[in-house]
Amino acid sequence: MVCMALFGSAGYAVIIDRIAVSVGNRVITESDLIREIRVTAFLNGTEPDLSPAGKRAAAGRMVEQQLIRTELEASRYPLPSPEEVAPVLEKFEQEHFGAADFRRQLQAAGLTEQDLKDELLWERTLLRFIEIRFRPAVQVSDQDIEEYFAKVVEPAAKAAHPGQPVGLEDYRAGIEQTLLGQREDQEMDAWLKDAQRRTAIVYHAEAFQ
Repeated sequence: MVCMALFGSAGYAVIIDRIAVSVGNRVITESDLIREIRVTAFLNGTEPDLSPAGKRAAAGRMVEQQLIRTELEASRYPLPSPEEVAPVLEKFEQEHFGAADFRRQLQAAGLTEQDLKDELLWERTLLRFIEIRFRPAVQVSDQDIEEYFAKVVEPAAKAAHPGQPVGLEDYRAGIEQTLLGQREDQEMDAWLKDAQRRTAIVYHAEAFQ
């Protein structure tokens, strides 16, 4: 399936883009998919995977993004400001490129600075959504922390530093954050599976060849 526009009085059809996935009444186009792959690769310092498998994996991520965006719109969650990502992008540029090299690499990757800003803004939006939507339902008890310490942290610490004492209190705050993050992810995964069941999602095979 393709998105089309008509130009001229003769009604000639010009192909603008191909639909990759339909998510309810929204669509993810093939160009959206390719941009997502290129932006993610650029930020991770890897080569973009434009293989059918790479496109399919990216499409799965974008379907989840669209489900979350729909929830954000419906429930009016507070969103981060675009200005918040400016220092993040500046730090990324300074750590990985010079200014001129950054622009050259962007152009070579077929991307714009706005593409990166949009991706960074989405990352902040997602983190805020998880914190507001799922953190209130997550609880971590002292017993949970003690069990994680005994099973995971203490053996690893003793192996890394033989003979040195290992105390729970030195690790408590970090363990609590780890467990909170894991349980928030579990809550979100369950929510996404339910949202997918309730939404008509169609992958258009021709976009993944």
